[in-house]
Amino acid sequence: MSIFNYKQRNTIILVSIIVLGCFILYALSGLFSAILGAIVLFTIFRPFYLYMVDKKGWNRTAVALIIIFTSLIVIVLPFLALSFMVIGKISNLNSSNFPIQEWMIKIDAFAGNTFKQPRLAENTLQKLGVYATDLFPSILGSAANIILTLLVLYFLLYFMFVQIKEFENGLLKYAPFREQYALKFADALRSSTYSNVLGQGIIALTQGTLLANGFWLFGIPDPVFWGVIGSFIAFLPVVGAPTLCIPASIILFTSGHTVKGILLLAYGLLFIGNIDNVLRMIINKRVANTHPIISVIGVFIGLPLFGILGLVFGPLLLSYFLLLIEIYETNRMAADRLERIRSETDN
Repeated sequence: MSIFNYKQRNTIILVSIIVLGCFILYALSGLFSAILGAIVLFTIFRPFYLYMVDKKGWNRTAVALIIIFTSLIVIVLPFLALSFMVIGKISNLNSSNFPIQEWMIKIDAFAGNTFKQPRLAENTLQKLGVYATDLFPSILGSAANIILTLLVLYFLLYFMFVQIKEFENGLLKYAPFREQYALKFADALRSSTYSNVLGQGIIALTQGTLLANGFWLFGIPDPVFWGVIGSFIAFLPVVGAPTLCIPASIILFTSGHTVKGILLLAYGLLFIGNIDNVLRMIINKRVANTHPIISVIGVFIGLPLFGILGLVFGPLLLSYFLLLIEIYETNRMAADRLERIRSETDN
């Protein structure tokens, strides 16, 4: 006969579950980006999946595979291609045929005469090169890690869709709050995902395209490359893609093209900078409002954890965390109110 009573056995089992759960989470920490990516893609494509399966009567497996191939072609492959292109350009910064060498000489001469800092551009470029390299640890580190992450991501995503009812019922069953609050959290989760991922992605792509067009019109070499850099920088709050117009304008100034420099600076700071606000207002009206503070803090949280993906995952994680706090407060207030009602009834 056991030396533990019923309550003690349950406590021991609960502690064992928590300890084993912590070990499992630690073991899966390297695949956390794959798990989070699967959740994001599931949230984005869920309405399409339900429409095709429930409304159109398509086969579940076929729709899940269509979503996987679509996301792979539209999101993953272009992102990887652009990332490799950026890394290739960074590795060639010291090449003599890359025009940035001329720019560095001109900027160093200008900074030396004006600010008494003759190596300003060279030192800044070296720091930016190191920082940019750190943003792509998974790509620079090992292609095997990328393949493993994608396999796990799409493996999870496939079963999330094929077994969507079981998956969502399981979430509702084990959610630590009532069903109505769980559904409210799911709606807020979807809105937050759309705002952070789709909304910020549209803004970044628009700013990068406008920056590339501006550089092309004003004669800055390699405008496509700088447009890609601008798209990545657009995810950074406060900084943004328009800041690239400042060094480009200085280059034009030092080359004797004063009018072009002024026009490019105005184009970047006034037009590209304000298109961000216009698009954000439209997205916030249609989806949800993501506070700039969430973006700022989220980026600082995400970059050390996920590298370049942290520009998206960081604000997303912070938004999810704040949503959980909101649900917890609502649940606690409801529990307190129910307790007061019971107390008054007993009295």
